[in-house]
Amino acid sequence: MAGDRIAIVWNPAKTAREDLRKALPATDAALTWHETTPEDPGRGAADEAIKSGAEAIVAVGGDGTVRAVAERLAQSDTRAELGVVPLGTGNLLARNLGIPLNNLGKAFERAFGDRARPLDLGWIEAEIEGEPVRSAFAVLAGFGLDAHMITQTDEDLKSRVGWLAYVESLGRAVNATEVVDIELVVDGGEPERTAGHTLLVGNCGTLQGGIRLLPDADPADGELDLLLLSAEGIGQWVDTLRSYMWDNGVRRLITGQDRAANADTAQHGRARRLEVRLSQPLVLEIDGDDLGEAAAFTVEVQERALHVR
Repeated sequence: MAGDRIAIVWNPAKTAREDLRKALPATDAALTWHETTPEDPGRGAADEAIKSGAEAIVAVGGDGTVRAVAERLAQSDTRAELGVVPLGTGNLLARNLGIPLNNLGKAFERAFGDRARPLDLGWIEAEIEGEPVRSAFAVLAGFGLDAHMITQTDEDLKSRVGWLAYVESLGRAVNATEVVDIELVVDGGEPERTAGHTLLVGNCGTLQGGIRLLPDADPADGELDLLLLSAEGIGQWVDTLRSYMWDNGVRRLITGQDRAANADTAQHGRARRLEVRLSQPLVLEIDGDDLGEAAAFTVEVQERALHVR
């Protein structure tokens, strides 16, 4: 946008700065550049960008870079908007917001534009290896199948074939998931006891390949969507897939139903705050990153935490 001060936070492991310069749209905006590092995927660079007085901060990189910049913006009192130029494997937030993939020029054009939409963030708190951790997520957090797919995906394969590497890990992830006892407290209510192998808490609902795990998720409705999976064995997995393809797919389009349908092995819900206690520690995942193991955690929404171009 003409006259803007725009900061570009970029991951030099993803692309060369000169390639980014070539993709920039014609602009008279004042630009500053801030590199991430392997030790700091974006918080420090975002701090520099905020101090520069930027009115928009463009995160150029993968989901880790986007999440780090979004987290820092949500914690500050800046009015700077977030732009996203996706260069990762999953590009989860970009997929959910319709930001162009595999096209630097188009993504920069959108990030340099003057239209922005509000975005909620989720915050997860847990004790990881004896230390308290509080991290933000823009898309999904949780444990189970999705977390196992992240932690078991071959990194070399991921670098060569992108999101298709997750398909290779799916079979091993299914075998690795284990049904555990779960205690849930939704929005300060009474504890509910249940069981499952996968619990996803999402601000957005679409994963790689167009897989829409949370069909009701809205990134700016002030709530987080929940999905609890408990399928064991081929018969129950067939029931789960039928629920997604028919109940929450074809039939939903035909009937116009406004809420996701539950199945015996797939339960949907919504919450502003969720407290979770598990019968054993499990790996937690946030926006494609492995957070570590925890036996208890809380998740809470920060409504309209920032605005995304």
